[in-house]
Amino acid sequence: MSRILCAWSPTWAISAWRRRRPSAASPPDPAAPAPPFALLENVRGARRLAAVDEAGLRLGLRPGQKATDAMALVPGLATADAEPEADAAALTALVDWCVRFSPAVAPDRPDGLFVDISGVDHLWGGEAEMMADFQARLAAGGLPFRCAVADTPGAAWALAHYAEDGVIAPPGGQRALLAPLPPAALRLEAEVAAQIERLGLRNLGQMMDLPRGPFARRFGQAAMMRLDQALGRTREALPFRRPPSPWFARLAFFEPISAPEDMARVTQDVTARLCARLEQEGQGARRFEVCFHRVDGKALPVAVGLSLPGRDPVRIAKLVVPKLDTVDPGFGVEVVTIAAWEVEPVSGRQVKLDARRDAAVEDGLGPLVDRLVNRLGEDRVWRPAPVESHVPELSAARGKPLGAPSPARPWDPEAPRPVRLFRRPEPLDGVIALTPDDPPNQFRWRGRLHRVRRAEGPERVAEEWWKPDILDVSSDHIRDYYRVEDQDGARFWVFRAGLYAPGQPAQWWMHGLFG
Repeated sequence: MSRILCAWSPTWAISAWRRRRPSAASPPDPAAPAPPFALLENVRGARRLAAVDEAGLRLGLRPGQKATDAMALVPGLATADAEPEADAAALTALVDWCVRFSPAVAPDRPDGLFVDISGVDHLWGGEAEMMADFQARLAAGGLPFRCAVADTPGAAWALAHYAEDGVIAPPGGQRALLAPLPPAALRLEAEVAAQIERLGLRNLGQMMDLPRGPFARRFGQAAMMRLDQALGRTREALPFRRPPSPWFARLAFFEPISAPEDMARVTQDVTARLCARLEQEGQGARRFEVCFHRVDGKALPVAVGLSLPGRDPVRIAKLVVPKLDTVDPGFGVEVVTIAAWEVEPVSGRQVKLDARRDAAVEDGLGPLVDRLVNRLGEDRVWRPAPVESHVPELSAARGKPLGAPSPARPWDPEAPRPVRLFRRPEPLDGVIALTPDDPPNQFRWRGRLHRVRRAEGPERVAEEWWKPDILDVSSDHIRDYYRVEDQDGARFWVFRAGLYAPGQPAQWWMHGLFG
């Protein structure tokens, strides 16, 4: 059963927090409270209030009111232009900050978020302790949030917005807590919620008692779906900022750390904690992300990858430590987390008794490839993988350096291909052939004359005629390939483009080298 924490803060609070200005809910000096705060927007050429804080609401201000009327009513009103894009970016940064509590965090735009705390609340001693720490950290940064915990996102959202702050619904017990809430708690459109209340349904308990058929016909399938989502009858998929990973470990420190040797040591500690769990479950992962959470709320991730699934903490830590130079600890790091991705089963392997035998891939080539990939980049270390195409340029692609072979059919041994295939064929000059269909007797390439001693071919390769338009298919796109050897023993792969036509010289090209 999932447990969802919903956190909600008014839009004006998020905007004030983004601007690093004090809000009415968290003044810097209790003796000098901040003035009322409102956001302004342009509506049909007029300046109106987009959002008002609690102090402004108590003074009679309301969203949609003209800015001139609001300033006349509250002369000391502090205002700022509404910037939805910047507020959305601030909410995204807040979602990234919440990764210290759970790897599964989803934004609830424009003013909230969902945190899947299933299986992680015990790290704080329980859901209540975790919520208290969550709210305390946000309040310390000047951002008050109302929170609630329930089995479903819909129930958590309703309790966070319309119930008392800090409500924790027991597993399977959200129905009783939802019953006294108004219809708007189901995240309905304002018109639908108003229509339901006009018909005398003042709370969700009355709506739950109605028969499903008449309810859906009267208020629509959307309202019925929202009610089912809140009660857990229908699953609701959350748009997580990053895919949730059950392979997650966390370390919190009594005091912030910033020394390089301390960061290297905690990297090894948190990696060992996660790898112990992977080994216990018989699993290995290809990607790991270690995230350092600073005291100012900024998260600094460091990602590494493995060519083969692994769970050796020493090997993984050695890949992370060289990248710690890019991590700025600022005033200190208070939490470090690690998540594993692309997790798959890894069977145990017996170490060979004969040390003279060749080392296994995991012991030799694997660590070398991992160091090269993490230092040079994933696009710099690769191996050619076969692609099912007879066109030479399309018969190979970049594949992973190690791992399972490509599912494509391997290359035909009866039609060998050169070790080095040029990106673009290079033209040949001075080509002499006995007949148009014969291989060349000599050719000049890169200013040097080559006399052919042996030749094999031709191997005719045509274009993939089924891909382009049938009218674009032409015999000019046919190639006759020859494997030739010159007087020095060098072997080349050359081809003649197009079919022979009387009166037109043949066009010869160099496409690769065999050795």
